[in-house]
Amino acid sequence: MSESMKLDFKDKVVIITGAGGIMGSAMSKEFARNGAKVVGADIAAEALENLVKEVRGAGGDMIGVQADVGAKESASNLIDQAVKKYGRIDVLVNNAGVNIGGRKEIHEFAYEDWEKCINIDLNGVFYCSKPAVHQMIKGGGGSIVNIASIIGVTPAPLQSAFAAAKGGVVNLTRAMAAELGKYNIRVNAICPGSTEQKGSNAFKSSLKENYESHLSFIPLGRIGTGEDISALTCFLASGEASYITGAVHVIDGGWICHAPRNFRF
Repeated sequence: MSESMKLDFKDKVVIITGAGGIMGSAMSKEFARNGAKVVGADIAAEALENLVKEVRGAGGDMIGVQADVGAKESASNLIDQAVKKYGRIDVLVNNAGVNIGGRKEIHEFAYEDWEKCINIDLNGVFYCSKPAVHQMIKGGGGSIVNIASIIGVTPAPLQSAFAAAKGGVVNLTRAMAAELGKYNIRVNAICPGSTEQKGSNAFKSSLKENYESHLSFIPLGRIGTGEDISALTCFLASGEASYITGAVHVIDGGWICHAPRNFRF
């Protein structure tokens, strides 16, 4: 987010799941810089603890809650802890997600990998949103941003579980927006394309030829950064986007316009 673009999140309470990852960390820092009280959630305790220290060290207000969004009780506890600490919830960013199981055709895909992917990527959005919405209604409204994927819009081969989960998030977003507008709750989705993740440098090295081929299909010539995604997330959650709901925003450097549909990555 540029220095000229400032968003007012003063006294707003923002929950971000998957906060320990590259995108979640960037979101946490961006919301905190703009005055939000941030509740970061992640299953990885050490990454979360380090992030909280960094945000607080920069003058931000943040707590961390270890949570597994794929478990109903854990997701509910996350919302309870946020309310216990700050008294309300204004923004929920459903960012936690996995793409596991390897690149396999559906008949070779393991049952346990399918179940884990669907549970975290799709069920987790519901498990966190359900109790959060109750709190938002009490507070007079709010904003939910669901992080889906370009694969939820244009499925790629060998990623059937991820495509099913993220496609579900896209339509769940629209359904939520249709239902919750009367409560002054906006719900939008972001569909990132190829974006930096932990371990991405090792991935680039091991698949250098395929990686460079992939870049050739992105008109902007690079993969996305956590900051690219956090900038849009903050905007959609802010009052500046007060008339935007039920929208699905692709942020992929133009990949969807140019990549062949049978490209495997």
